[in-house]
Amino acid sequence: MSRDDRLRLSFAGLHPDRARDLTRRHGSPSGTVDAILHGRARTSEAIRERVAVPADRRRIELQALGFEWIARGDDAYPAHLDRFEDAPDALFVRGTIPSESGVGIVGTRRSTAYGLELAEAYGRAVATAGWPVISGLARGIDGAAHRGMVAVGRPGVAVLGCGIDVTYPREHRRLGDQILDAGGAIVSEYPPGARPDAWRFPPRNRIIAGLSSAVVVVEAARTGGALITALKAAEYGIPVFAMPGDVDRETSEGTNRLIRDGAFPVFDPADLVEELDLIVELAGRSRTNDPERTRQGSLTFSFEATTMA
Repeated sequence: MSRDDRLRLSFAGLHPDRARDLTRRHGSPSGTVDAILHGRARTSEAIRERVAVPADRRRIELQALGFEWIARGDDAYPAHLDRFEDAPDALFVRGTIPSESGVGIVGTRRSTAYGLELAEAYGRAVATAGWPVISGLARGIDGAAHRGMVAVGRPGVAVLGCGIDVTYPREHRRLGDQILDAGGAIVSEYPPGARPDAWRFPPRNRIIAGLSSAVVVVEAARTGGALITALKAAEYGIPVFAMPGDVDRETSEGTNRLIRDGAFPVFDPADLVEELDLIVELAGRSRTNDPERTRQGSLTFSFEATTMA
């Protein structure tokens, strides 16, 4: 397949499901680009204009911005993400993606003070133990986990639901810079300039899960992006941890249900690191057909989790 056409298609900014559907229908990225340019694929004029830009010009634009574009098959593409069928065909990157998989720490934007404190402590403990922290740079739990990570100067990854040149939320611009300064990365499958539209966030949660050896949900309501990440992690066979909370608190409803449905309960930061040392190792062996399996081999969740990040 043409690398140039893969680059051009990635600048279309399509929903990942739509891009995969078009590629299947037209046989390849090159066939999809041709179909878009000649009107055989139903897309907007704006998308046709973006796809029409030559790949060489796009490379010049990316170089001027200091961004990298990596595609599946490249040495720089994360191997632990590449093993999943629905991984992005390409990623836009600022900074350096750690070579090892990390620990996803996610949760609601509408977090409690207690949840923020614990998420930051989890981020600090996970980073100190040597795992990159993977999260979404959102308000609430995500931002707190990143702050814990950068406080100890360790690298991690922020996965965005917009272009990597778009700061969302705006108040996290400095936090994003700190992630880069610590040797980490800001990544997105959406092209530079892509706005943080609501539909972009649910797909990005599969990237958080795919970059992780385990996912920790700190606080979550019954629906939301953190639960999408947990569901995708379970689908991938990745261990899911959740922090239990008061049964009458909205931000604990999602995590308590995760635990009910098979997620591992986790308490203080030391407990999390101890559990990660044990369970992530066992889960890794179970994916190589070791007979000793974790109890999440048949994990299923019985509630809806389809709303924005």
